[in-house]
Amino acid sequence: MKFNQTEKRVEIGQYIVADLAICHGKPTYKGSRVMVWQVLAMLERGESWDYIRESWPGLISDEAIAETIRLA
Repeated sequence: MKFNQTEKRVEIGQYIVADLAICHGKPTYKGSRVMVWQVLAMLERGESWDYIRESWPGLISDEAIAETIRLA
């Protein structure tokens, strides 16, 4: 993801954002510092959606996980 000189935040989806002030601009879930790659790695390992949600209570929803998969 590239930012132009005037951008600080890029809305990637309804639940995912890239903000230069958060985690060096890596995609995260809005309102958190949970990086999208972390959820993708959990999915790759076969972790359940319930387990992923429980890992970050109130920060990751089923809709956010589904968006992660769609955007991947």
